[in-house]
Amino acid sequence: MNKDKENHVHDVFESISNRYDRMNGVISLKMHTRWRNDMMKRIDFSPTSNVLDVCAGTADWTIASAGHLQGGEAIGVDFSERMLEVGREKVKKAGMENVHLVHGNASQLPFDADSFDVVTIGFGLRNVPDPHLTLMEMLRVLKPGGQALCLETSQPENVLFRPLYGFYFQRIMPKLGKWFAGTDKYEWLNESTMNFPDKQTLADWFAGAGFENVGYCSYAGGAAAGHWGYKPGRKGKREGNMCDTENQDHIRNDKI
Repeated sequence: MNKDKENHVHDVFESISNRYDRMNGVISLKMHTRWRNDMMKRIDFSPTSNVLDVCAGTADWTIASAGHLQGGEAIGVDFSERMLEVGREKVKKAGMENVHLVHGNASQLPFDADSFDVVTIGFGLRNVPDPHLTLMEMLRVLKPGGQALCLETSQPENVLFRPLYGFYFQRIMPKLGKWFAGTDKYEWLNESTMNFPDKQTLADWFAGAGFENVGYCSYAGGAAAGHWGYKPGRKGKREGNMCDTENQDHIRNDKI
């Protein structure tokens, strides 16, 4: 089953690579960039940080991270070579020499343990065959005390908003994909979004993978969520910034 999912998702992204960025803007009403920028406010960047962007796709988050580095390196990894080709054109256009894009699998990251200060994943965790394994891989390649961040679709908690959310992803979004991108491949986005867990469950997955000080915040009424956690090994209390949204940060309660 997992291999079938991986092959299917790979086929989807290989086929939509040249239209992916355009459709991202249409589907999220261009809010995804604001959400990513808000998540980046809480990243513990230093000029020499080494950053890994998992499921990097066309490298938007990779490039954004690289802009905070002087001497550090931002590496993006993705299993779709065609998505990476689009990303390489962006990197070339931006003239960034500290960005490197690597073909690889999120379930078996091609990097040594304790290699990165920060690991990000944006709208990719729901697409991997085993999200738990991917989270454990992210933890493995982080240095002790390193930070992981995830931006992903979620499940709205408001009972009035939830039907509208479902209607949009099940009825409207596939049609948008067909009209703007000329393909029905975006039906996969509906499937993966509606089957992905809510914020608290994903926070539990982070903790289950071994992350500590796990927290999360909501975007667009819960249609998307940002999560973060740290690899054990760094002393001192961490306090993140509030999300620039209608919802405040939530810290996972291990007693729940």
